[in-house]
Amino acid sequence: MELPSVVAPLPLLGILASFLLFFLVNNYRRCSSRLQLPPGPWQLPLVGSLHHVLLSRHGDLPHRALRELARRYGPLMMLRFGAVPTLVVSSAEAAREVLKTHDAAFASRHLTPTLALRKICVLELFSPRRVQSLRHVREEEAARLVRYVADECAMGGGSAVVRIGEMVSRMVNDSVVRSAVGGRCTRRDEFLGELEIAVKLTGGFNLVDLYPSSSLARRLSGTLRETERCNRNVRTIMDDIISEHTAATDDIDGDDDLLGVLLRLQKNGATQCPLTTDMIATVIMEIFAAGSETSSTTLEWAMSELIRNPKVMEKAQAEVRQLPLPKEQDKLTEGDVAGLSYLHLVIRETLRLHLPVPFLLPRQCREQCRVMGYDIPEGTKLLVNAWAIARDSTYWTDPEAFKPERFETNAADFKGGDFEYIPFGGGRRICPGIALGLANVELTLASLLYHFDWELPGGGRPEQTDVSEAFGITIRKKSKLVLHATPRIPCSR
Repeated sequence: MELPSVVAPLPLLGILASFLLFFLVNNYRRCSSRLQLPPGPWQLPLVGSLHHVLLSRHGDLPHRALRELARRYGPLMMLRFGAVPTLVVSSAEAAREVLKTHDAAFASRHLTPTLALRKICVLELFSPRRVQSLRHVREEEAARLVRYVADECAMGGGSAVVRIGEMVSRMVNDSVVRSAVGGRCTRRDEFLGELEIAVKLTGGFNLVDLYPSSSLARRLSGTLRETERCNRNVRTIMDDIISEHTAATDDIDGDDDLLGVLLRLQKNGATQCPLTTDMIATVIMEIFAAGSETSSTTLEWAMSELIRNPKVMEKAQAEVRQLPLPKEQDKLTEGDVAGLSYLHLVIRETLRLHLPVPFLLPRQCREQCRVMGYDIPEGTKLLVNAWAIARDSTYWTDPEAFKPERFETNAADFKGGDFEYIPFGGGRRICPGIALGLANVELTLASLLYHFDWELPGGGRPEQTDVSEAFGITIRKKSKLVLHATPRIPCSR
């Protein structure tokens, strides 16, 4: 005889899950009450400190909301998002403590094949020699972007309104893809679409992040399902790229692109941990996403700030256009850009005011430690609000203003040793692809300023430039940048 099935109603499951979570939170509180925890706002059952962020005037921009909270509770602040205790760091001194002094305690990961692959990336993929070998790719793609804008102007009768934000995104993606796999991606637009979705999916708090141990949260999370769909599609694109590369390449040892390097290392077994095709696909996919998103976001913010600050724009263009180029040369090269000084100040100031990634990649405290006089329990998630630190008046004069000249006297560098300025992270886990990303930004920005004059469409005033933000993995402009371009120096066809 068939036994009747018994299914608990969903509301009952929710109530049971709530009681279980409440018990776990109370147990955590009893354990933590014996510790001297960092200060933080009052908490509610189940949601913890989440309401302080979501109900603030910056509820859709967590980096701003958490800065406001830190101004009340201090640069080392303990919150709880759902079931996850979270330490939020908002000062250079506190960042130095967790990223350098107590780096091992907040490493959160032991030596794994992924970390071994990271070492390969530093030594093989992002070395100065490797970055230099890909110079021709960046120069060709920058020239291609300039020609595209020039064609739009020609069709517009001498000047045109161009969607420069979208153009830059496509150009940077093509440059990164060519550097990574040796050719353009035939599914580029599809990849960019999935990347757009992925960025939006990370723009808020979702159930799985708030309650990572809850199977109910996983089942109810529409964000998780959409993320998994997005990841499957991107993985399919990556598998196609690797298959095409392998089929088209007879001499793996001669490849200069990053995928070729990884396939060569896999073939020769020249790594401590065996390289699987899945690992290779993962690292190439991360290079695509990180390289494309951060560089294009930085370029778009740089152009926006130059439009808002005409004197800075004029000074930057004057420097670029005074370069002593040979008569037969009608486009910029990386060798030309290396001699610029003010342009580099513009980029450094852009990275300060508009950090591409507001929070450094989250870590987890793997062992209890004491930071700045406070106890940090094992399992605490770490968030370093690098965006807030870069706008802190303790370290920066007039921090909300775009002033490239500040770096003429301020020696703070983004190589990870100056913790008041960490757009690429700090300590031993600083982003390994700084040189590759900056190379794309410098040449592209210089080329756009060299060949064209720029202004807002319809004669808009500089102060009308839209600088509203959209939060995600990166802090993008809320709307893609659209500008009026007028050619000034012809480019090659």
